[in-house]
Amino acid sequence: MPWTTIIKSRREWETVPNLHDYESIRVHFTWEQARQDLEGLPRNQGLNIAHEAVDRHANGARAAHLAIRWLGKNGTVEDYSYNRLNELTNRFANVLQRLGVGRGDRVFVLAGRIPELYIAALGTFKNRSMFCPLFSAFGPEPIRARLSIGQAKVLVTTTSLYQRKVAAIRAAIPSLEQILLIGEDRQPTAIAGTQDLTALMQQASPSFAIGPTDPEDMALLHFTSGTTGTPKGAMHVHQAVVAHHMTGKYALDFHKDDVFWCTADPGWVTGTSYGIIAPLTNGITSIVDEGDFDAERWYRILQEERVTVWYTAPTAIRMMMKGGAELVRKYDLRHLRLLASVGEPLNPEAVVWGQEAFGQPFHDNWWQTETGGIMIANYAAMDIRPGSMGRPLPGIEAAIVHRTEAGTIDVITKPGEQGELALRPGWPSMFRGYWNEPERYQKCFAGGWYLTGDLAKKDEDGYFWFVGRADDVIKTSGHLIGPFEVESVLIEHKAVAEAGVIGKPDPVAMEVIKAFVSLKDGYEPSDELRRELLGFARARLGAAVAPKEIAFLPTLPKTRSGKIMRRLLKARELGLPEGDTSTLEGAS
Repeated sequence: MPWTTIIKSRREWETVPNLHDYESIRVHFTWEQARQDLEGLPRNQGLNIAHEAVDRHANGARAAHLAIRWLGKNGTVEDYSYNRLNELTNRFANVLQRLGVGRGDRVFVLAGRIPELYIAALGTFKNRSMFCPLFSAFGPEPIRARLSIGQAKVLVTTTSLYQRKVAAIRAAIPSLEQILLIGEDRQPTAIAGTQDLTALMQQASPSFAIGPTDPEDMALLHFTSGTTGTPKGAMHVHQAVVAHHMTGKYALDFHKDDVFWCTADPGWVTGTSYGIIAPLTNGITSIVDEGDFDAERWYRILQEERVTVWYTAPTAIRMMMKGGAELVRKYDLRHLRLLASVGEPLNPEAVVWGQEAFGQPFHDNWWQTETGGIMIANYAAMDIRPGSMGRPLPGIEAAIVHRTEAGTIDVITKPGEQGELALRPGWPSMFRGYWNEPERYQKCFAGGWYLTGDLAKKDEDGYFWFVGRADDVIKTSGHLIGPFEVESVLIEHKAVAEAGVIGKPDPVAMEVIKAFVSLKDGYEPSDELRRELLGFARARLGAAVAPKEIAFLPTLPKTRSGKIMRRLLKARELGLPEGDTSTLEGAS
């Protein structure tokens, strides 16, 4: 493997890691056993995420325990005990019922990391509706696409986001019956065709009885990007809570007195699975910071809130590295017990820098929107090989496979040989389908395996190593961006005839989005037009999805069938071998 340094696990712990004996726990682990760690609804009425995350604690010994501490970017601090969280989520569930929102109806939330987002998520689970988070940095077009595909019935959002991003597209979403506004600075706001959520909550009862919930009832709809077509809505069920709880315990090593901080936004799956569900099911305290990344602010939060387990992203770690280890050492972070990272591969230098700056390495782990929870991890008691994804968690069978021309799947057993990462289906948080796209879902499975689309290797000791995506999906700042979605907006501009989008390597964001466009007759390349296209894309797509660079080409390379060859665009941009060009339009 490319990195030979091994960071040895500490063998003397103040808190013994939950997964301290990996081999023994793996051998004896069953998902049924993991299910027994949860309570289930009263009177054997099923399994509901919100009951496990909130109600069972609110009705027990941890009722007064701090569940969420919210840190506003203006200095405001709000605390939510499990008891208070129970009352507020009950009120939200009652609001949904009063509005005629029922089992399986899609409740979308478009907001930054504010308390109402977390309350809405848990209240939606209680009502047995589907929680569908949206990233607040999205522009109007990605928002419209996801609301339309998911057939949204309710949208919870802030007044400013509604006015800037939703008002103009609302008519294009006929399924959207209710828009519940969170007033700016908690002040009620009245806009035609909307309702004030604060007022509705005040009128609602603080008591709510969760109805019978089948473990296979739909609970979550997370959108993820593909290389072609529209965004995919990955569906997860209430039974996923078993995996959320277990992976919090084993991969993130939650203990009952932990203070946990997941920096991810719930608009992405990490911010839901581990920013909301897993810490609450484990009955611990979560820190939620409304502010954007700022290294010194983050270190101050770690120090003042005495965070013990910290889960962040490689992009943020690389940005912290720019500030140097000396800045970290100005703060008292001795209480930090585990540093973890997710979102994209964590480069080996960043793992080692964690050891230098914090006195311990960052523990990388791997999973996807489709898996719903952590599948492979560098857990707390593990010797770390920087750059490795780690080893599969208990209950997870992973392999490196090869798809044959005949369509069968061969498992690769030779250490170090590259193939596609595959998982044996059956874990509770495995997605149950793509919303209204059964054929797209079925293509993810073959030969008894879920095929992840990620290329990887496995070494002789069972450590997995990420190689890259098997498709054209771009991974930027921990987010998967489908090139088709960006291309579709660019070609709506009056000057653009064709567009091709690639991910270009970047030392901080992993990849940045670069677009190549050919122009219609009558238009000429210019810096002014480039700036206009960048602004056009940013206004439509939002900063997280829009390209950072645009290049003009007379024509884009295409196959004879007319498919733009993104692979060739990327090879030419990076000076890599072009490979087989026999299918290229015009090739002889």
